[in-house]
Amino acid sequence: MSDIIQLLSDHIANQIAAGEVIQRPASAVKELMENAIDAGATEIQLIIKDSGKELIQVIDNGKGMSPTDARMSFERHATSKIRNINDLFTIRTMGFRGEALASIAAVAQVEMKTRQATSETGTRIVIEGTEVKLQEPCALNTGTNISLKNLFFNVPARRHFLKSGTTEFRHILDEFTRIALAYPAIAFKLSHNNVEQFHLTTGSLKSRIVGLLGNTYEKKLVPAEEKTELLDIRGFIGKPEAATRTRGMQFFFINNRFIRNAYLHHAVVTAYEGLIEKENFPFYVLFLDVDPARVDVNVHPTKQEVKFEDDRMMYAYLNAAVKHSLARYNIAPSLDFSLSAEIQSLPSVNMPATERQREQTENGYLFNVFTNKNQAHQIERKDSLKEWKSLYEIAQTPIPQPEQQNYSNQQQYTHAVSSQSSLYDESKLRTDSGNMLLIHGDYLATTVKSGLMLIHVRRAQERIWYERILEQWNNQDAASQKVLFPVSYQLPPQDALLLSEVLPDLARIGFDLAPFGQHTFVVQGVPAGMPVGDEKNLIDEVVEHLKHESGNIAAQRTDLLLVQVARRMARNSATLTQPESQQALVDELFACSQPEYTPSGKKVFTLIKRDSLDSLLG
Repeated sequence: MSDIIQLLSDHIANQIAAGEVIQRPASAVKELMENAIDAGATEIQLIIKDSGKELIQVIDNGKGMSPTDARMSFERHATSKIRNINDLFTIRTMGFRGEALASIAAVAQVEMKTRQATSETGTRIVIEGTEVKLQEPCALNTGTNISLKNLFFNVPARRHFLKSGTTEFRHILDEFTRIALAYPAIAFKLSHNNVEQFHLTTGSLKSRIVGLLGNTYEKKLVPAEEKTELLDIRGFIGKPEAATRTRGMQFFFINNRFIRNAYLHHAVVTAYEGLIEKENFPFYVLFLDVDPARVDVNVHPTKQEVKFEDDRMMYAYLNAAVKHSLARYNIAPSLDFSLSAEIQSLPSVNMPATERQREQTENGYLFNVFTNKNQAHQIERKDSLKEWKSLYEIAQTPIPQPEQQNYSNQQQYTHAVSSQSSLYDESKLRTDSGNMLLIHGDYLATTVKSGLMLIHVRRAQERIWYERILEQWNNQDAASQKVLFPVSYQLPPQDALLLSEVLPDLARIGFDLAPFGQHTFVVQGVPAGMPVGDEKNLIDEVVEHLKHESGNIAAQRTDLLLVQVARRMARNSATLTQPESQQALVDELFACSQPEYTPSGKKVFTLIKRDSLDSLLG
């Protein structure tokens, strides 16, 4: 038999590696910017064209490379960070795998210019699909200038599966934001299609947060700083009013490397318990400095997932640090065991107890229970039981009303029973309630010919609102109510980009929403029926769902938008306390094209047949 196993060529091997490392233009941006940071750059410029599909260029003023290093950097598993196996466990640099440039060169047309401060000339290298086309001297300032053109030009299938330009640029903004947040001592510039998006100067972490995410966070930041034997925690958390319904404003950095970790996120969210709504996400930018030997960053190709030596201890420290910061700045209540001056001046604190008071206390029941060994759980004693019974009898004795003082106990009992039975009088229920019963404000029960129908009120309202809005959408006659005072909202760059894309759709359902400066929008009108002040929650929810759903197809995005608006309208609908409104809900529900399910596929009502009712009671 002939041999069938053979080694892959370098070209194919590099393309396979590129599939892991370079998933989209944002992946290349991340690798190139991390290389610039490792080179000691203090100024980094990122130039993007066509959301990275046409051009990705990173210019830095780092230490540059020699001609030999410049050529070697494009080889697989070539790195300056690792010399032996022990170095893998003490990594503090950003890029270290030695696959980034080799993977990029396999799927793009790459041109790199680099020069060291000690060299008179720089080196220019041109590579296409792992093949070196040119290497020559060039004139250049100290640092590196690398350009990627026509990403995935030789892998049409990969290029075909890239998302829309807005989506891809949003991912680039995500990577740029994370790196810029981690290094406030480095100046960054970002331009897209010859339009400058960011010009960030060096400064403090707070100024970098405000410069990247907007001025709205300037007065909503609370510093967090704790030093322990396991890790050091520093950064900022948001006040409760900074919490939003959109994810993406949560940043964890381990040794200045951005990571995702649901376990640590839960530690922060738990610290905000009782301060924010359950649907909201707190804002935080937290840096955790850990001994590299205690954390493994080599478990994921993008290095955004890590493993810790002791997860539980880090959870406890982080949770306590956030709680401490909230309490320190009087945001959350905390226990203070030091007595105030007013309390210390009370006579009961200053005056010593007398001998008589001590004897009365020691002879008391509670003192004996809690001082005798193994008796603390035996609360009930015969003497105490009498006291509790007397209290119970006092509580049970009805307070005589003026008109009831001559009633006997039997007359009072008869009156109580008759008043209770009137609540369940069938004829009265049928006449006053229209044969309907509202249960806990959430469910509506009504009898039908075959048995009992149970309707989920909020889901029914969601289906009704969806059909109303869909009809207005199709007829393009959605009513818009003007707000008395226009409200402006500043969003993070990624969210502002996403919202700009759906502005025509929002206008079609009644929103009068327009751009108002960079990353800012002004609301002048809302859909008819929406409570004033609720438009921000709706916008946040729409952006959040568009982030995490496949919204590239126009029909899917439209339906997603209508569903979200209907859900918000249903949540704000009034409680059905009147029989007329209950009957109107049922009538309008069954006039819908699909009354049994909500737009998202949840069941609206259920039928309990007469036979099932009989079986429930045996």
